[in-house]
Amino acid sequence: MNREKLQHLLNEARARTFLVVGDVMLDEFVRGRVSRISPEAPVPVVEVQHEASYPGGAANVARNLRPFCGGVHLCGLVGDDVHAARLRQLLEKEGIAPDALVADPEASTIVKTRIVARQQQVVRVDREKRPQEMAGATARACEVVARLIPTVDAVILEDYGKGFLGQELKDRVCELARQHGKVVSADPNPGNPLDWRGVDLLKPNRSEAFAMVGRRDPGATAVPMEDRALREVGEKLLSRWDLSGLLITLGEHGMMLFERGGEPFHTPTRAREVFDVSGAGDTAIALYTLAISSGAPSREAAEISNHASGVVVAKLGTATLTAAELLASFDQDER
Repeated sequence: MNREKLQHLLNEARARTFLVVGDVMLDEFVRGRVSRISPEAPVPVVEVQHEASYPGGAANVARNLRPFCGGVHLCGLVGDDVHAARLRQLLEKEGIAPDALVADPEASTIVKTRIVARQQQVVRVDREKRPQEMAGATARACEVVARLIPTVDAVILEDYGKGFLGQELKDRVCELARQHGKVVSADPNPGNPLDWRGVDLLKPNRSEAFAMVGRRDPGATAVPMEDRALREVGEKLLSRWDLSGLLITLGEHGMMLFERGGEPFHTPTRAREVFDVSGAGDTAIALYTLAISSGAPSREAAEISNHASGVVVAKLGTATLTAAELLASFDQDER
């Protein structure tokens, strides 16, 4: 894809609006240095130098979309707590509409706190509490989705296996999207075995793809197009859920796109440096869906997604990228 065509797609994307539905969370990063071991226990003492918070999970998908499009709505479950207030504040600061968030006083907002020293994660502290009954939250989410789907261009389902995205909600989203002619893409979680029929595109990573068919991953081959096990898994998932497309991310081997009635398409990694892979999958599905909804053919959308992922893994934390960085990645590839 040349720069002129990519720029045209980016211009088209500015008029698009998206709805992201899934498990939202707050990512906290505590960064510092380690110079001694605690006298209380054989653990490092981290002297805090910097703290930051970012929207995470499905909210990070929304963050990746926002620099490129006209608007993003985010639907997910939060508690009635200070972390939900902080998350809403961060979303509004980034221009993401938090109006579709579903608050439940019996739940707690999911918070992941990473303590990092010298670019190495020392420990992660997770805080989460699911409500005992999800029916009420699901019903409210369905009402919000029904209101918003006519106003958006595409929907992304982001499943982190935290319990919000159940079969009922997924089916209702797909039903509404079909009625209004909207594209639906999904990032699955094998720990939440949903029936994904009705979505247009599924984007697992390699280990998730093998897990979803109950097959042990024998390990990647040097040439992905000659990886028989990968191709068999891809074709099986494509057929099982009657998907239009299946994009499997392969880490250092790039991505492979499977489509009905054609040969798989492999795009090698565009990452030049890798500092942090957290959130790369969020970037992949966000930019693929953005490209498809803006008129890109599926293979070009996969290339855009791959370049975008290559940019964010060179950054620390759950990072995003800009249009200028994406264009620069394509420019480097042409040299």
